[in-house]
Amino acid sequence: MKNNKSAFCAIAISAMLGMGAIEANAQQTRYKGTVTIHQKDGTNTSIEESDLKRISNRMNYVCTDTWSTSPQTYTNVDHVSFDWIAQEVGNISLNYKREISADELKQAVKEMRTQLSSALKAVYGMRGGKDGNPPVAHAYQFCYTFGPDCYVQYFCVPHYDFPYSLFTLHSTYDLCKGSIGGPGSSFSFMKTDMAPTLNASKIDDMPEIKAIYLTLFNYAAIENVDLFGPMPYYDHKTIREESPFVYDRVKDIYYQVKADIDAAIECFKYYKDHRSEAYKEQIGSTIKSRVQLLSSDYADASDLSVWIRFANSLKLRMAIHMSKMEPATAKQWAEEAVAGGVIENEVDEIGFFPSLLGSAHPLIEIMGWNDIVMGASFINLLQNLDHPYMKYLFTKNSIALEKSKQAVSGTSAPAVTPKESVYVGMRNGVTPGEGPAVDDNPYCGYSKIGWEYFSMVNPPLYLMKMSEVCFLRAEGALRGWNMGGTAQSFYERGIRTAYLEDRNYKENEYTKHVEQYLNVDAPKGIAYVDPQGLTPDMPSVTKIGVKWNEGDSKETKLEKIITQKYIASFPYSYESWVDLRRTGYPKLFPILNTEHSDGTIKPGDPKVQTADNIMRRIPWVPDDPQTKEDINDTGIPALSEDTNNKPATDTQMQRLWWDVDAPNF
Repeated sequence: MKNNKSAFCAIAISAMLGMGAIEANAQQTRYKGTVTIHQKDGTNTSIEESDLKRISNRMNYVCTDTWSTSPQTYTNVDHVSFDWIAQEVGNISLNYKREISADELKQAVKEMRTQLSSALKAVYGMRGGKDGNPPVAHAYQFCYTFGPDCYVQYFCVPHYDFPYSLFTLHSTYDLCKGSIGGPGSSFSFMKTDMAPTLNASKIDDMPEIKAIYLTLFNYAAIENVDLFGPMPYYDHKTIREESPFVYDRVKDIYYQVKADIDAAIECFKYYKDHRSEAYKEQIGSTIKSRVQLLSSDYADASDLSVWIRFANSLKLRMAIHMSKMEPATAKQWAEEAVAGGVIENEVDEIGFFPSLLGSAHPLIEIMGWNDIVMGASFINLLQNLDHPYMKYLFTKNSIALEKSKQAVSGTSAPAVTPKESVYVGMRNGVTPGEGPAVDDNPYCGYSKIGWEYFSMVNPPLYLMKMSEVCFLRAEGALRGWNMGGTAQSFYERGIRTAYLEDRNYKENEYTKHVEQYLNVDAPKGIAYVDPQGLTPDMPSVTKIGVKWNEGDSKETKLEKIITQKYIASFPYSYESWVDLRRTGYPKLFPILNTEHSDGTIKPGDPKVQTADNIMRRIPWVPDDPQTKEDINDTGIPALSEDTNNKPATDTQMQRLWWDVDAPNF
C-alpha cells in the first residue's frame, strides 16, 4: 500500500474505526475516489482523494489534512466511509496480438509524427541529448563528467570555476546544487517527452515501437533510481502533471520494470511470426528514423530479436544489482534472462553511433575545454596492470610541471617534470585550480584521452555493451547461477571485447595487445606521484593481476571480474558506480576533501578507498517548497521502507535498496 498515501490512510482509518481493510497489489494499484466523514448530528463532509494529504483517528475525533487547507478536526464522528475505485497504474498495455495492416501502421506513424519526434528527443536525452538533438557536450557534461565519472575516478575536474553555468565545484564530492542533479536529466526527458507518447492512444497501432519505447523508458528509470533512489515512477509514467507526486520505492520500481520488460519481450516474439513483410519493413524504417539506437553492424532494423536480447540483458543487469538483497529472486531473473537470450556478440550491442548521427563523442569537446583530465586512480590501475590503453589511448602531460611551493612533506615529485614525459592523473577530491588555461592552472596539463585517436575511432555511446553482459554472466556463474558457461569463459570473453573503439574500426590497437594482457599475473606496484607534490605519494592499491586462477577465492575472483568490468565500461560511469557501491570494487584511491560533501562522507583509510568514503547516492536537493513536501511525505519514507524501515535521510551516504551493508558472499 506504500504507493498511495490516501490508500494507506484508508486502511489506517478503517482499522482504527473497525472497518474492513482494503487489499491491493502494492506495486501496481492506487486508489482514487472520495472519503466521507459522517458525524452523529447528520453532517457529512466529503474530501476528494486528490486533495487529501492525510487522515488520522484520535481518541475522540478524526483529523484530516488536505493540500489546500489547514488541518480540520471532526468530533462526534459516527463513521467514515470510502468510495474508492482501485486503478492500476504504471501498467502500459501492449495489445500486440491485434490485427494491424501495413497501411494502418503507416498511417499511424504519419499521424503520430509529433509524438514520435518527442519520443526521439527523450531517446537522445539518455546520453546527453539536448533540444531534440543527438548527444552534445554541455548536456553530457552535466549527466556524467561533473558527477558519476568523477565518483568512480575515471576523470577529475581540474578547475573549480564554471561562470557560464553560474556555479563553483570545489571538489569531487561537493554538494553543488548547480551540478549535482545533472544525472537526473536523462529520465527527465523520459517523463516529459516519452511518457506522453506511451500514453497516446494511436501508438497502439504500432505495438512494437511502443514496446521499444517502454523498454527505453524503464532503462532510464532504473538508471535514475540507481542514482537517486525512490522517485515518482508511476506518476511520471501516467503523466500526472501536478503535485503532490508520490515517490515509489526502488524495489517496487524494479519489480514493475521487470514486468514491463517481460511484456515487451512477448511483443517482440509475437512480431516475428505474425506480421507481414510490408509491416516489418515499415517497423524497420520507423526504428531508423524515430529510435536511432542501433548495433554497429546491425543492418536490418526490422529484426527485433536484438531488442529481445537488449531487454533480457537489462533484466540480467537488474538481477546482479539485487543479488545481495534478494538472492533467490535475483537468481531467478538472471537465469530467466539468459535462457531467453541476452547480448552474445558485438552485433547485438545497442547504442548511439556518433558517426551515423553526424556528430562526435561529447568527450572530445569537453576535453578541448580543459574541463576534465584523467583520474589518478584510474590511470594508476591501468599502469599497474599494463592495460592496452596505456600503449595508445592517453596523452602525457602537455606542459612542464613544477613542484609547488606548497608541496606536502615527503613527496618524491622532482623539481620539474618535463613536458610529455609522464602519464599523470589528478587525485579526485583535491582542490582544483582556477580557470581552464594550462599556463595558469597546471592541472589542465595532466593526462587526457588522446584527441586524434579518440576522434578517429568514433567511440559509440553504449546503452548495453557485450563486454558488460559477459561480466554480468561471469559474476552470476561465480554466484552459482546457470549462466550458460563458466565464470572464467565469460570473464575472458568480456576482456577481449572490452575496447571502446567502434567495432568497424579496422586498425583497433586494443586487439593487438589483449592476449598479452590476459596473461598478466601480478600488478607492477607502481606508486602515484603528483608532479606538483600537492598530495602525498600514493602506493598502488591494485593487488590482483588479470590472469584467471581457478584456485583464487570467490572474493578475489569477484574483484577481478568487477575490476575488468570497470575498465571495460569506460567512459560510461553509471554501472561502475553501482558496482563500486554494492561490492566495494574496484579498489581505488580514497577521495579527498570530503568536508565539501554534506557531512556524511568520511575521509576513511588514507591508503585505499573504503565503504565510508564511497558516496552512495545523489541527494534530491530540491529548491521548490512543493517538491520538498513531497519528499518529506513519501520520498524519505520510501527510502526507509527500502532499507527495512531503518531511519533514512536525503544524504550522500544513504544506502539504496540493493546497496546492502553485508559481505559479497
